[in-house]
Amino acid sequence: MAKSSYSRQNHQDHRRYLDMLKCEFVKRYEDPSPSEKMPMDYDSIKAIGSGAYGEVFLVRDKSTFAYHAMKVVSKGIVVERKHVKHLILEKKILQAVQFPFVLSLDEAFKDNLYLYFVLPYVAGGELFTYIQKYGSLSHYLSKFYASQVTLALEYLHYCDIVHRDIKPENILIDINGYIKVCDFGFCKILKKKTWTLCGTPEYLAPEVIMSKGYSFPVDWWALGVLIFEMGAGYPPFFSSDPSKLYEKILEGHFKCPDNFNPDCKHLIKSLLQVDPTKRLGSLKSGIYDIKAHPWFNDICWQSILHQRVQAPFVPICPSPGDTSNFPEIEQTKLKKSSQCLYENEFEDF
Repeated sequence: MAKSSYSRQNHQDHRRYLDMLKCEFVKRYEDPSPSEKMPMDYDSIKAIGSGAYGEVFLVRDKSTFAYHAMKVVSKGIVVERKHVKHLILEKKILQAVQFPFVLSLDEAFKDNLYLYFVLPYVAGGELFTYIQKYGSLSHYLSKFYASQVTLALEYLHYCDIVHRDIKPENILIDINGYIKVCDFGFCKILKKKTWTLCGTPEYLAPEVIMSKGYSFPVDWWALGVLIFEMGAGYPPFFSSDPSKLYEKILEGHFKCPDNFNPDCKHLIKSLLQVDPTKRLGSLKSGIYDIKAHPWFNDICWQSILHQRVQAPFVPICPSPGDTSNFPEIEQTKLKKSSQCLYENEFEDF
């Protein structure tokens, strides 16, 4: 295996940078800036996505004419599913994170029926769409995206945040070809371990399925699944029957396609270790082992971080408010109410 271009000194320098970013995160988390916007400050243009709690709309700020993505969440559904604390935590984390490959919050507010998250509009659409469209991604494009997801997770973990839902649907491609990790609905500030069963079945780490206490290594497992899926066009563990899928994950047996190069296969195998204590990223050297892995030898981490590398693929976005990279979905209209619902529950939102 060739010697890595990422040295211990590079790693120490980057950690000093992360120390500064973490201090900024803590300040914003403990003392968030109040929002000065309301729903009527935006023109709704089109529904571009739907999730577990509501819709995502392309909107335009009436005063600046800037485009944003507005996630609109029904208070009623959140209360019904007992996820009030989750939503309030998601808002607090989104307000505080600030990193090139992580989507952060522009504004957040509420009205009588809904909670609103206003986010930057990332016009390239989801990574998932491109995997579906092309079947799989080129070796270098997979590596280009994986390097940014690695840096994003390193930043989040440094701020004590576990993401718990890394997958192609939660990775957006910006108009410059770089990525943004989004959807912090399952995020948690973690000091020790957590036990909640959450995430996407094909991406769940064995320790989550086993209801063992788990920690940050679940995100490194998901990175392994992601690298496999980008290169193969399908995840390493798959079954339409959830119990069979979980069996396969717990066994940890999978076969990489023949066209994967040996370094890529080795990295995936090291990330998809069933025992989290033996998983790359959670050994003695931590994330250094991932960034110094031979598969990433031709990646200059500083150049990726500062977006100095020409992206191998740039999405076609003819105009700032173009939605052609998002699938057409049914257009829904938001309801109105003169009565404020669940005022006490969302007092802290």
